[in-house]
Amino acid sequence: MNRWGIERANHRTPRNMRLASAISTVLLGVTAGGSAFGQAAAPATEELEEVVVSGIRESLEKALDIKRESIQLVDAIVAEDIGKFPDNNVVEALQRVPGVQVTDRANGEAGKVSIRGLDDVTTTVNGRNVFTASGRQIALADVPANLINRVDVFKTRSADLIEAGIAGVIDIQTQRPFNFPESKVSLSVRGIYQEQSEELDPNVSALFSDRWTTGIGEVGALLNVSYAQTNYRGQSFTAGAQMPFATDDPPANLGAYQIIRSVYNQGGPEDWAVAPQYWGVENWQPGLLNGLPTAPGSTMVVGGEEAEYILSRDAVFASDLTGERERPAANISLQWAPNDSSEYVLDVFYNGYRNQQFNSLMFTFVDFWGSPQNANIVLYPGTNIVKSRNTDVPFGFTSGDLFTAKTDSFLYALGGKWNVSDAFELRADVAWQTSEYEEDFIAMRGVRVAPGLSIDFNAGDGIPALTFNDNPGTADIDESDLTDPRLWNLGEFYDNAGWREGDAATVTIDGDYHMDSAFLTTLSFGVRYDDRSASEGTRGQSAGWLAGLGSGTTMANFPDLVSTNSGFFDGQATVPGGWAAIDGYYLRSHADQMRNLYNTTLNIDLAVGDELVTPKNFEVNEVTSAAYLQANFDVDVAGHQFDGQLGARYVSVDTDMDFWEGPANARVRTSDSATKSKLLPSVMMRFAFTDELRLRASYGETLRRPNFIDLNPVVRYARDVSNIGYGTANGGNPDLEPTESKNYDLSLEWYFSNASAVYVTAFKREIEGFVVPFLRRVNYTDDIGPYDYILAQPYNASNGELDGVEFGFQYFPENVPNWLNGIGLQASYTMLDSQQDTPITNSAGEITGTQRTSLFGVSDSSYSAVLVYEKDNFDARLSWVWREDFLNNYEAALFANPKEVWRASEQNLDFQLSYDLTDALVLTFDATNLTDEIYQSYYVNPTTNNFGSAIVGRTFALGARFTF
Repeated sequence: MNRWGIERANHRTPRNMRLASAISTVLLGVTAGGSAFGQAAAPATEELEEVVVSGIRESLEKALDIKRESIQLVDAIVAEDIGKFPDNNVVEALQRVPGVQVTDRANGEAGKVSIRGLDDVTTTVNGRNVFTASGRQIALADVPANLINRVDVFKTRSADLIEAGIAGVIDIQTQRPFNFPESKVSLSVRGIYQEQSEELDPNVSALFSDRWTTGIGEVGALLNVSYAQTNYRGQSFTAGAQMPFATDDPPANLGAYQIIRSVYNQGGPEDWAVAPQYWGVENWQPGLLNGLPTAPGSTMVVGGEEAEYILSRDAVFASDLTGERERPAANISLQWAPNDSSEYVLDVFYNGYRNQQFNSLMFTFVDFWGSPQNANIVLYPGTNIVKSRNTDVPFGFTSGDLFTAKTDSFLYALGGKWNVSDAFELRADVAWQTSEYEEDFIAMRGVRVAPGLSIDFNAGDGIPALTFNDNPGTADIDESDLTDPRLWNLGEFYDNAGWREGDAATVTIDGDYHMDSAFLTTLSFGVRYDDRSASEGTRGQSAGWLAGLGSGTTMANFPDLVSTNSGFFDGQATVPGGWAAIDGYYLRSHADQMRNLYNTTLNIDLAVGDELVTPKNFEVNEVTSAAYLQANFDVDVAGHQFDGQLGARYVSVDTDMDFWEGPANARVRTSDSATKSKLLPSVMMRFAFTDELRLRASYGETLRRPNFIDLNPVVRYARDVSNIGYGTANGGNPDLEPTESKNYDLSLEWYFSNASAVYVTAFKREIEGFVVPFLRRVNYTDDIGPYDYILAQPYNASNGELDGVEFGFQYFPENVPNWLNGIGLQASYTMLDSQQDTPITNSAGEITGTQRTSLFGVSDSSYSAVLVYEKDNFDARLSWVWREDFLNNYEAALFANPKEVWRASEQNLDFQLSYDLTDALVLTFDATNLTDEIYQSYYVNPTTNNFGSAIVGRTFALGARFTF
């Protein structure tokens, strides 16, 4: 242990004096970029003690140790006890790490992680790169928190770490038998109450570990299993996209307040027999980055004349999503140390995912479909944007969508470590992983034309209000009651499925040579060979409105098909509280009957010999070869320690791609083998002003490889389903290059007591070759005939920069009154500034200019604050997390509103409590989202262009852990 760690090791005093035997991380591992023995936060020259932590303060103190001792810029979270990570899932636990943001809060959990605003994160398990199916990354929320010992977040990159992922590396470390000095059994059970679904769900885990001294050396075995079930409900109400409408003084061939179609769908669908001048507009192009002008009195040319227009939404829709999700997982670890100079480990890691969700969807147009009796148009002051209006005879539908998904991922690995001599250590690791994903989607619509409705697109706080009218001429039915199945005729039928697969064989060899030099301390080297395959397949069928049954086509004629929800949006908005929709579960269990009802033969599978298979879209084989050389140095500069690391990593990637398309999946495109190579240098330096005050500086280069699906040149076309008049199309680009990033970091850290520190980090990312979609209009002829589409294909057409500053603070005061002894505070603040040059294209896909925009997913500000209190056998934590608005995605290129979709600021208040009933039994209580937040999105302006509002709900959990 060098001088960085001596003082820390001499001052550890674990809570309640429960300190397990220290096992150095060198005994358990090496660098994470090499074999899976790796403890990436602890290079071989820096031995960190391995302790079993059992309280909040100890877990935070251990995480601070990891940050302090690592040459890299690393933040960590450590399990408070066996089977007890600090939140319901790993993603939510990471949100309190400085510089880490989470989003996609839906279905009872947060699901997506970004580091300093960038979501291209490489995930490893015990140093081994992992993925889900054909993706580049693993679905991090699929890894149960119960199996995890600790998680390290690497924000800088040394040469021995895997080169992919410009945002950083998240290394998940599971338990191993040599982590414990003797046998260990831990049983954990929690009941988690989901407030929205009103269900109590199980979350259980069990760990069995033991180690023995035998005639062949030290042997250890560990089994850790986990199962989590979640019944969830998510509710959202969305004001749709904007389109231009005529005013009460319309141009020729248009009625008052009638929608103005663009030239891109001139003529409209074949069954709309209208004159071309009805649609023709010379200067109305959909999908503009800033949308159409919103100033009062704005005009456009319609049918050859200048006409004023107003902007209004074309539709609103509500989603009541319910489902059940299961996550089984298991980890087996065998360790064998035949002598003091060698060690072997066999790891088997499995994580599964099962999800069945039913989306009861209500959709209604709010544009003109008849002669308006009382449009009652109200504009936002100073704009031409409609705030509220009435609409006569709008078309609408409900849809019952059932989606099922299943994932099984396995990782098998065998590693060895040998101390060849006192100065030379060699490690090797062989890993094989496979991951399969299957999904199935079936849906049917109920359709109707309503008498009329009133809509306020922002009735307050960004939430719309919607009321349907009753037709007084139909005394036996109330058209404003959407739960009446007599209102809805059976509409379109959809039946789709898909699969994705991925596998990889990986071999790594790493070595460290410890040098007796006044400057160089360790020379490290390694090679990595990874043979990765990925493939995907999909099938999709649909049928039009049900015909031929006369008046017998309403849902009321098929009572078994009807599902009716209630209590929608918790009474927090003036919207329908429920509606009748098709029961997706019944639809799935009677799929063949439904296909017969629609009198259509659906091509469910393709016959290959005697086997039925789902069609294949693409197959990619990617071979990555990498080698690195890295040197650690350590010198004394006027009584101050100055150390660091110099390294370079060379990587070469060879990619072969095959793609299928055509009505019977018979046509194959084979792209030539493409080889990309890159030399990635890295420099890390640390300087100790004092034992407590340290300065770090780093430079490194990383890259992001294109997603496999983005390389697929096959274009897939989807006709319009919302009566806009033109469809969407998308395809990939086999010539995509990796996105490259140059990374600069400077950090100042002050560790002013055993468990307390304050630190600030400034950083910069210069990114070249962002993959962005190019849009252009195309005309494609399918089985029905010619049709216009807006086609999106990816290109490396944008560069960007990300600058920021992180502040972190952790403080457990000493010498305080007894009642305050055990109180602590952990806080962080991240400030980001991002920009990228986004190309602007015309309808032909030609670049006409560029516009500087924010990077996707980057909040300019985010912070977290955690209040900790521990006393005797009791500990508690109250945590608050907040992030500012951020650019989330682009809207489909069909509309007149700004294309940027922003997420509103997000916040979350959580609480955790545990009580040690005995030395072996701990009781726990956890609660999330205590303030019951509504998460929202908008187009650039949250007042005039509000978009979606979603209720996530709260969770409350009671649990117990028994350890002996």
